[in-house]
Amino acid sequence: MSEIVVVQRRLTGYRVPLFERMHAMMAQAGMKLRLLHGDPTPLEATKRDSGHIAWAEHVPTQYHAGGRLCWQNFGPHVRGSDLVIVTQENKLLYNLVALTLRRPSRIAFWGHGGNLQSDRPDGLKEQFKRWTTRRADWWFAYTDISAELVRAQGYAPERITVLDNAVDTQELTEWRRRLDDDALDAARRRLGLTGRHVGVFVGSLYTDKRIDFLLRSAEEVRRRVPDFELLIAGGGPLASMVEQHAGRHPWVRYLGVRKGKDKVEAIALAQVMLNPGLVGLGVLDAFACGVPMLTTDCRLHSPEIAYLRHGHNGLITPDTLEDYVEAAVTLLTQPEASQRLKQGCADSALRYTVENMARRFTDGIGRCLDAPRLGERTAEWKT
Repeated sequence: MSEIVVVQRRLTGYRVPLFERMHAMMAQAGMKLRLLHGDPTPLEATKRDSGHIAWAEHVPTQYHAGGRLCWQNFGPHVRGSDLVIVTQENKLLYNLVALTLRRPSRIAFWGHGGNLQSDRPDGLKEQFKRWTTRRADWWFAYTDISAELVRAQGYAPERITVLDNAVDTQELTEWRRRLDDDALDAARRRLGLTGRHVGVFVGSLYTDKRIDFLLRSAEEVRRRVPDFELLIAGGGPLASMVEQHAGRHPWVRYLGVRKGKDKVEAIALAQVMLNPGLVGLGVLDAFACGVPMLTTDCRLHSPEIAYLRHGHNGLITPDTLEDYVEAAVTLLTQPEASQRLKQGCADSALRYTVENMARRFTDGIGRCLDAPRLGERTAEWKT
């Protein structure tokens, strides 16, 4: 039985469903999955978002330089393993050891393929990351965008598996299905909504989300759609700014952090999910709830922006206030345009699931084990 080890700097709760599914799928395929994980930084520990898996193994973790460097010596734990999968982060010092001095039988990267938010794409950090990229036996890329970044660095495309990175949205989809018109009417009354044109923002409140752009565009939408109301759910450094803005504009309601059923309810009350800044896994909330997301081509997005297909399951406008407002007004006032995108959301919700991600991961692991090691390619190997 082949032994595969996945190494995580820390184990977050949202990854638990993925690893549990992979554990079961790989056992059925005759492979043994081991999961090694370390500890969060003191700052990360305050988020209280760590997960637990009974069969996972803990590896001591040390942080240096204020958490910017991490020493996590997993070497003694992977001797004899057939494949070791690590995340590609410059801060993970032992990765360099594993790629050079103490290389496992096979080593694979799992990651973004590059820092899409870097203000210095040709700086030393990104150059070093590109150097490590080409030294893995296999690549598990978050999305198609990640795979393209890896290919652009000269990596063989036949050694890349696109995972379609996802979180478990099954509960969100089920909660949305159970929300009938009566439940939504009751939610409107609780929140004091009086109009039928509602937008919603759900996410962390920090600079890359472009909250100032959100608030300015909402004011212009309100001017053109007099009964427009905006719900904002989330927490973060800019929460006080949002709260103060809502105090000055009664049609803006700041809901604080919303999770689970409460988050679904807030999204379901809207006709459009407004997120002019960084888009990441939050796009899956839009798909699960059937509410099209509207964003801009702001060049801040995470790899999951690949899931947002303009005109199919959402809209991506040029990065101007005028274009963004025009698109928002269209989705709010033209039901036929919104309905087409809602169907796209439903289709995408079926594709981008943690179940499918686990299946793609498992299939890619099998392909990696069947392939020659890096530098030992043979003419007989077929992709």
